[in-house]
Amino acid sequence: MKTKSYSLTFCAIGVALNIVLSFIAKHLNIPFVFFDVMGTVLSGAVLGPLYGAITGFVTNLITSMVNNPAELPYAIVNMMIGIITGFISIKFGFKLPTAIITGIILAVAAPLVGTPITVILYGGLAGGTMDIMTGFLIQSGQKIFTSAFIPRIISNIIDKPLSCIIAYIIILRMPSSLLSKITTNKKLLAQKNAASSKDEDIDNE
Repeated sequence: MKTKSYSLTFCAIGVALNIVLSFIAKHLNIPFVFFDVMGTVLSGAVLGPLYGAITGFVTNLITSMVNNPAELPYAIVNMMIGIITGFISIKFGFKLPTAIITGIILAVAAPLVGTPITVILYGGLAGGTMDIMTGFLIQSGQKIFTSAFIPRIISNIIDKPLSCIIAYIIILRMPSSLLSKITTNKKLLAQKNAASSKDEDIDNE
């Protein structure tokens, strides 16, 4: 029961990370970086697919209510990111190579799911900075789906691996005692314990 409470608290932190980091990235005009799923990736990697999906859904639910209602349909994308990350972490753990590969998978999967939403609901233009490139591609004769997809995959191929790498670093820095309280992910716990033992051996030398 305590583990579930800790897990839900960690989800709430993940939601806050998504919202705050997305706000910072947007207002600093950082190119090709959104950081809007950092908390989802972290929750998925630590807690598994269910909590990753919950973090993604709640994030878009909140942002759609306080910021832009158009963000609600993209909850599907955010949930998918949490689910994919969660299943990968449970199966393989979340070492640096796994984090990078996960980021690449998400970089392709996110626009594949998100682009049809943008095209069907918003005619290919969702009101973001990527609309500039989308509009240019449409005017150059490209189909709407292609025009909406290309800017998204370019941005995601930078944003998603970077988000996964940062999530890996956060997990690496988390105390083993804390991690064991919030997750039952055996692969991740074994990975963390191995890293902690290695650090202790280095300190003893």
